This record gives sequence, C-alpha cells and structure tokens, in this order.
Amino acid sequence: MPITEYIASLSQNPYFGAGFGLFGVGAGAAILRKGFQTSMMLFRRHCMITLEVPCRDKSYQWLLHWITQKGARKTQHLSVETSFLQKDTGQIKTKYDFIPSVGQHFFRYQGAWIKVDRTREQQTLDLHMGIPFETVTLTSFGSNKQLYYDILEEARTMALKQHEGMTVMYTAMGSEWRPFGHPRRRRPLHSVVLRNGLTDKILADCLDFIENPSWYTDRGIPYRRGYLLYGPPGCGKSSFIMALAGELEYNICVLNLSERGLTDDRLNHLLSVAPQQSIILLEDIDAAFASREDTSMQKAAYEGLNRVTFSGLLNCLDGVASTEARIVFMTTNYLERLDPALVRPGRVDMKEYVGYCDESQVELMFLRFYKDAEHAKTFARKVMETKKNVSPAQIQGYFMFHKHSSPVEVLNNIDVIWTLG
Repeated sequence: MPITEYIASLSQNPYFGAGFGLFGVGAGAAILRKGFQTSMMLFRRHCMITLEVPCRDKSYQWLLHWITQKGARKTQHLSVETSFLQKDTGQIKTKYDFIPSVGQHFFRYQGAWIKVDRTREQQTLDLHMGIPFETVTLTSFGSNKQLYYDILEEARTMALKQHEGMTVMYTAMGSEWRPFGHPRRRRPLHSVVLRNGLTDKILADCLDFIENPSWYTDRGIPYRRGYLLYGPPGCGKSSFIMALAGELEYNICVLNLSERGLTDDRLNHLLSVAPQQSIILLEDIDAAFASREDTSMQKAAYEGLNRVTFSGLLNCLDGVASTEARIVFMTTNYLERLDPALVRPGRVDMKEYVGYCDESQVELMFLRFYKDAEHAKTFARKVMETKKNVSPAQIQGYFMFHKHSSPVEVLNNIDVIWTLG
C-alpha cells in the first residue's frame, strides 16, 4: 500500500483523529504558554526596571516615608510608627508617622507609573535588627536608572531635613550603630566656656582636617585625626565635644569599651561602619585599660572588665586594618593612667588640658547668665580669691540655683559655690 494511502486511511480513523487532535491542542497550548512566559520575561528584562530595597539598608525607612509623603498619598493601606518629639517648651509631643503597609501600592513620579511591593517574611528575622525581614520593591516601565536615583536622593534629603539643626547620638547595638534617644538640638559652641583660645584652636584644627583630605593623600598620611581631652571632672570635656559636633554639623557615636561582648573584631567593625560625618567618642578611656607600666596588682583590678584587648584597640586606632576619614575624641580625668602607646602621635594628634576655671572664664560665665559686666568682674575676682580650683560645673550649678536672683544676690551668696562641688 502506498504511503499516501496509508496516511489517508489513518486520518479517517476516528480514534486516531481524536487523539491526534487532542495532542495537537495540548501541544499548541503548551507552546503558546511557553511563548507567553518567554515574552513576558523578555519584556520585563528589557522594558521594565526594578529596584529592591531590603530593610537592613539605610535608605529603607527614608523610602517608606517618602512614598507616603510624595508618592502614594491616596493609599488607604497604612502602618503606623509612633515617636516622641521634644518641643522648645520642654514638653514631649507624640508623633504618628503613617507608612505604606505590607502589600501593593501605586503612584506616579516624573510621568512614570511605579508599583510598590512591600513584603514581609514572617518566618525570617533580620539578625541585625531583630525584626521580620522586609523588602520594598519598586517596578516601573523603561530602563532609566536615574528615576530611582532621584527617588532615593529626594527621600534622603527629606529625612535629613527632619534632623536639620539637631545632633543625633548613636550607640553600638550588635554589629551596627543605632540612634540613641531623641535627636538633640545643637548646642552653641560659645555656650561652653573653656580657657581663652582653646575652643578656637580645636575648632580650627578640625576644620583644617575636614577641608583638606588631599593634603593627607598626597603625602601618604592616613586620613584620620585623634584628640584627647583630659582634666578634672566637671570642666566641660563632654559638653565641648557635644557643642563642637553641632558646630561641625556632625553626629556623635558613643562607644563604651567596657561593654560586655565587645571584642577586638567587633570594635574594628564598628569603627569601619560608623556613620558618615560623625565623631567617635571614647569617654573615660582610662577606666577601660590599665597601663602596661602599672604593677601586677593594679592590672589585676582591671581583669575581666571587658573583652577588648589593649593591642586590639591600638590596631583599630592606628593599625593596618584601621579606617580613614575618621575623627576620634577620647576623654579622661587621669592622664597619668594612660599607656604612652595610646597617646602617641598618630593615635592622638592633639592633646589638650581642660581644667579648672580661671578668672576670665568665671567672668564670661557670669555674663552669659546675668549680662552685668560690672558685677561679673567683681564676682570672678572674689571666686578666685576664695578658692582657686573651681570647675565650670560648680559655677553653672550655682547660677542655676540662683537663676531667679539678681546679680547682687548672686554676688553676696558666693560661699554656696563650694557646697556644690
């Protein structure tokens, strides 16, 4: 039988025709489905652009607030974040921030429609933050990455405006820095009265360091700066650093070397990931380590206080793995307790004594509170005649005690100062 007749007879067979038809329909549907999937994949790859922002990224919260304020204003699916703000009157105001909830949201930006997918993994925790892992994914038509760059930059600018004129305090939590407490109003530099010329000297050195990174690069010098302020307690070391940070428009990262669980590796990591434009503050550095020149009995008193080794701290400050573009301030009440290796040049570039008040400091502090030049000179002279070692904290405490008194009453009750020390 010729092949053509055989094929013709098969086509007339009802069982064969039914099976072949079903097979053809199934195969065609599979081909169409595969083609559609491939087309959609190619379309998304070449005609759409996606940005994924995980919750551990610094811009995550910025983006959520920006989407609420600038993007999806009309969305009715929201989450709430409660915070507290301190007003100029000293009262605490409760603030509610609404951000897009988990799910899909749409908004239009620069003529383009953008879909927002906020997802949350209930079974997965972010180890850094201790909360369910979240992501925000933005999807839009086109291939212009500048669109997302503009969104992130606008979100960053909006977030910074919320802290404009404020100093943010950071503290180490795990392997990252987190804001501690409420942002504080910047303290005016002139409100901290140090001995004549000291404030201008430190400020000028900091500005010179910040404004001349190329000077260090051209000479192969590590671009970092270390300062040590030492002197009796209550003389304004920490207050000055707070005011200096406000003047430089920097934030402050407070690091406690005596914290349990702080190891050399974690210390090095924290210094390397410190927020940009921030001062790293190591307070009471003498309490963390015993000098290598001390006796074994003195060293024994320091055993078990922390897990950070002295050599680890030295390497973090000025070792192979130490970071650059960094300002470190250390304070101590007892300079003689510090190991010479810690305060050598390269680790401490400027070492300044912040001590008891001299007559000009007392006079200037009186003028800050009472604006009476005649009584200010008399007050300063009587203080110096009565007792030489008086701290700014004692003077300020005395003025606060007499904040509603007249300059004459303040002058007549000067003996109260010594009860405040």
